[in-house]
Amino acid sequence: MNLRALAAKVVFQVLEKGISLSVALPEQQKHCESGKDKALLAELSYGVMRQLPQLDKLVSDCMAKPLKGKQRILHQLLLVGCYQLYFTRIPSHAAISETAEACRQLKFDGLVKVINAVLRNIQRQEKPLPTDNDTLTYNTPAWIIKSLKQAYPDSWQTVIENSHQRPPMWLRNNVRSQTRDEYLALLAEAEISASAGQSSDAILLESPKDVMQLPGFEQGAASVQDGAAQWAATLLAPADGELILDACAAPGGKTCHLLERADTELVAVDFDANRLERVQQNLDRLSLNAKLVHGDAADIDSWWQGDKFDRILLDAPCSATGVIRRHPDIKWLRKQADIEELAQLQSKILDHCWKWLKPGGTLLYATCSILPQENAQQISAFLERTHDATLIAISQQPTPDDIGWQITPGTENMDGFYYARLVKG
Repeated sequence: MNLRALAAKVVFQVLEKGISLSVALPEQQKHCESGKDKALLAELSYGVMRQLPQLDKLVSDCMAKPLKGKQRILHQLLLVGCYQLYFTRIPSHAAISETAEACRQLKFDGLVKVINAVLRNIQRQEKPLPTDNDTLTYNTPAWIIKSLKQAYPDSWQTVIENSHQRPPMWLRNNVRSQTRDEYLALLAEAEISASAGQSSDAILLESPKDVMQLPGFEQGAASVQDGAAQWAATLLAPADGELILDACAAPGGKTCHLLERADTELVAVDFDANRLERVQQNLDRLSLNAKLVHGDAADIDSWWQGDKFDRILLDAPCSATGVIRRHPDIKWLRKQADIEELAQLQSKILDHCWKWLKPGGTLLYATCSILPQENAQQISAFLERTHDATLIAISQQPTPDDIGWQITPGTENMDGFYYARLVKG
């Protein structure tokens, strides 16, 4: 099946079925014959998600009536075709003919001429990309734009713009294998340009690479992890011999980083059994050990009968609005009503984890969100109702009076992230 047909299936799965791009794309990439084909399929799928409102407007304006029912996948196919015309170097005639052929492969032979005609019409008109409103201008849902205008009145456009950039590739040096400088030297030997990040183990690649090209990757010398996420282990500061809980641990990047930094007894819990398998795979590659628990971080009592924890990392379930540049489908899968539900869940997990923290212990609250309801407002409310909790300022936050450290997308090339460090009296 040609790549345009596969891309239409991916986009259909996301927009019509609510399946995430990270699940839908690999499923269709199985049908690709080469790495080059896989890369183009990813480019088409991610590209449509990034530019969805503009593409949708261009296509809809050229349709006499909308496609419905089983034919809906052809609307997604037209989005793929339109993306090629506006955003790739693929010659127009090739983009149109291949997309029309995809219509045939999707078993809609009778509509091939319609697909062809719509794309030729779009090509002929050479319309500029529509910018009739903020959603079209910024390719972002109105509710997210409104939330960002409230949270970042002076910089919301920059936040959105940075959320649309292609993300860089960060590595985390494994200090159990070598120093960061030693690994940077190994990268240089392999002719891979890289530089040190702000946190102690972070390395930023000049351009993304296949992990199999990275020196010692299979042996655990390094891992792929965004620079923002790497601050978790630094800020929690695990020490040898401590009992640590990693709540909501999957896929395990932060779990492994904590274990690389100190010899601790670490318990990693997650509600999703399938994603816990990813944690185990990461541990195995790095030759690390943790106790994995398939359970609820909001009900620790039901699965843990041991001591209270010296430190807890709560990487709370969130809107993931800080990582849209990596997962552009988040814009279309998340709804405004989700934020209040997530905030309530975060509050419940936070209160319960606090019960299981030893006096004098540290809890690090983290999200990959840039919305205050999930971050500073969440921690403010927790401090008001929790008499034995003290917020400890993080030196990287802009001012000591801030409620935690909010990282916005693109800051030091990092994803959007939030941290608040709490100590129990």
